[in-house]
Amino acid sequence: MRYDSDLIYRPPGEWRSYLLQCTIGCSHNKCTFCAMYKEKKFRVRPLEEILEDIDMALDCYGPNVERVFLMDGDAIVMRTDQLLKILEKLYRNFPNLQKVTTYAGPNSTLAKSVSELTELRQAGLTRAYLGVESGSDKVLAAINKGCTAGQMLQAGQNLAQAGIDLWAIVILGLTGQEGDWREHVLSTANIINEMRPRHLSAMTFAPAAGTPLGENVLAGRFRVCTPGQILRECRLLVEKLDVAPLHFTSNHASNYLPLKGGLPEDRATFLEQLDRAIAGELQLRKTLNRGI
Repeated sequence: MRYDSDLIYRPPGEWRSYLLQCTIGCSHNKCTFCAMYKEKKFRVRPLEEILEDIDMALDCYGPNVERVFLMDGDAIVMRTDQLLKILEKLYRNFPNLQKVTTYAGPNSTLAKSVSELTELRQAGLTRAYLGVESGSDKVLAAINKGCTAGQMLQAGQNLAQAGIDLWAIVILGLTGQEGDWREHVLSTANIINEMRPRHLSAMTFAPAAGTPLGENVLAGRFRVCTPGQILRECRLLVEKLDVAPLHFTSNHASNYLPLKGGLPEDRATFLEQLDRAIAGELQLRKTLNRGI
């Protein structure tokens, strides 16, 4: 298999997946907090190369591959006919294949009709990870997400309507210490409640070197939230979510208090753990250090 970079990014749950690079970088690549693809110029790999890589994977791993993750940051941006050929090749080469997943950007998702997304689901695209980040228009504009909350909501709803297993990702701490964190969290809970994904991961903002937001942290223009503030944000989010059933995780390397379970059944346990952590009764773990 061929990879454009030594740095490989994929969701934590895809650690057992065969990683197939379909695009190089991210089609948006302007979010102020994200450093993952800053050194890459976005492009779609030639279809012939991708199909060759699938044959190389068959030679390397054999026919029993069960999971595939389509890299890099936004494979959903590819033309639908190209994605269909990739999916057909994957399922032909790997007869035991169970899941094919990808990151999905809001704008590239909205560029496809629901019928196109449904066709991709029927061809075997089983899950999409959508970086919602926030339900606040103010926060989305501040981080240069490139879409409004309404557009983000529509993208998530279109994926879910197509039958694709939707995994939403939000980020705590995006307003910093001086921002309106309650508006961020309440708006985020509202958009998730309307979007109704099957999975939700709440990560914590960790400044990354070389990003606009990271530079603001270094210059003192943005003060990163304290652990206590992040815990209060997480508590309010958990309290206000009403999607049922919802697989909820807040156990990324960026999170101070790892949480994993289901809502609503684990809500009381989550809130108790968060209250104990806020009161200083639980030891918090060291979080992700991205170079700042």
